[in-house]
Amino acid sequence: MAYQALARKWRPQDFTSLVGQEPVVRALRNALTEGRIAQAYLFAGIRGVGKTSAARILAKALNCERGPAADPCNECLPCREITTGSDLDVLEVDAATYSKVEQVRELTESLRYGPARDRYKVVVLDEVHRLSRQAFDALLKIIEEPPPHLVFIFATTEIESVPATVLSRCQEYRFRRVPVPVVAEYLREIAEAESIQVSSSALHLVARAGEGSVRDAVALLDQLATFGNGTIADEEAARLVGSFDLDLYHRLLAAMLAGDGRTVTEELAELETRGGDPRQLFAGLLTYVRDALHLALGSELAGRDLPDEQSDRLTALAESTGYENLLRLLQNLLASENMVRRSEAPGLALELGLLRAAELPRLTAVEELLGSGSTTGKAGRDPGTSSGKEPRGTGPGNRGGGKSAAGGSEVVLGAASGRDAPSKQERSRGGDRSGPSTGGSLSGFLQSVRSNRQMLAAHLAEAQDLSFSDGTLTIVRPPADPWLPQALERSGNRRALEDSLRETFGEDATWRLVDGRESSPGIPPAENTGGAEPDSDHPGLQSVLEIFDGAIRTEHADDEG
Repeated sequence: MAYQALARKWRPQDFTSLVGQEPVVRALRNALTEGRIAQAYLFAGIRGVGKTSAARILAKALNCERGPAADPCNECLPCREITTGSDLDVLEVDAATYSKVEQVRELTESLRYGPARDRYKVVVLDEVHRLSRQAFDALLKIIEEPPPHLVFIFATTEIESVPATVLSRCQEYRFRRVPVPVVAEYLREIAEAESIQVSSSALHLVARAGEGSVRDAVALLDQLATFGNGTIADEEAARLVGSFDLDLYHRLLAAMLAGDGRTVTEELAELETRGGDPRQLFAGLLTYVRDALHLALGSELAGRDLPDEQSDRLTALAESTGYENLLRLLQNLLASENMVRRSEAPGLALELGLLRAAELPRLTAVEELLGSGSTTGKAGRDPGTSSGKEPRGTGPGNRGGGKSAAGGSEVVLGAASGRDAPSKQERSRGGDRSGPSTGGSLSGFLQSVRSNRQMLAAHLAEAQDLSFSDGTLTIVRPPADPWLPQALERSGNRRALEDSLRETFGEDATWRLVDGRESSPGIPPAENTGGAEPDSDHPGLQSVLEIFDGAIRTEHADDEG
């Protein structure tokens, strides 16, 4: 007997063997059991997910001698003839060859006659989107009001090309991409039945290469088994599939997270030597990093497309790295996708993209600058930092990271979610600024503000200085900064500020806003309220000056001796 390809040999012959389409199977079985037979069905989905097979199974279930039944018997004469394609009452038509309106009209005229033997005359139009607009129009009338013995089954991979007038006359079923674990398990059953020696890693590799298409995956398994004479090695599977083994993805991911650019370049040089496709490597790497991100989140679907041993190893790496770092890495890689995909030198573009991603551990995250600090004044670095250099963003000119104009230690102000470290370092000119009687502290006050109103905490982070003494919180505004006063004028921010003050320092605690000066040691800030020097920017004072055409003049007494 001539050899039969595995994709044909293992084609589903009943609803039970239809892989990965449980919702469609349930609906069709219920329709058959209850006798709710529609005049037209539309099966939509990508190639190789079972659309045409489901159409044949439905035709057998309608015409089975024991039916209509939820599953055909595959033993009676109609079932056997439909399986072999010799049943006169079941017509399978390639819509590409019937695209002309004259051909469709001839077909519809022949369908008005009853079936020769079976219970129903079933017409399966494969790739129905290939019909012309006029051919669709010729079908409309018979689809809407067909003879009682006629059932249409349309199959298409491009449902958006099917006119709405046709869609409205059909029961529509969407065939989904089959998940990788389901395809891998199905391939395992075929391999065991066909005595093919293959590992779980190779099966997952083949299932991934199918991209949700069961037929493509089975055909690829058949090809690999033929190449290996019944044995499929992992290395040969990766090479022939044109994919890459998961170990390569893991080494690249670990190198990028460690900031090891040298390992990245060495791996890519080896890829170029082997003649690998940089674009395909990049696409697979994105999927692998996404799996790591899901594992770091603890998602139920995390690692479902990976073999168990690979999933465990990636889980350990993801947990040690952290969700935030993986999220930054994936976002950085996605920014390089267009460059890699469109470049005429994809190998170089891939190397640049991965090396740029490998620089992430050396950078200081914004959350670290906003949310943590140390007594030495240097911003904290990510755990994965491999460089001994001080991260960028901690120089004296950096807002929130340098010394205040009024003097004091370097600070980091702001909010950071999900960290146990204090979000603001207390600044001081002469020791602790805590209230003597309440026992509260500025760090506790800022934590309370952050809990009540996070945006207000961000505005307070821009303050030139914060201090608490004699029951009053003093907020020093940076010179020429209008945002902090505007924020404190809002009723919601005032209420949150005062609630946090009372919660931290007691019911009698008050606050005041004063203007800061440019950095000049020894010169204290001038207060907005009650200070010796008037605020020339005060709107009330400006109005008086405009009315009387006046000017501000400050006189200082000469020093004696």
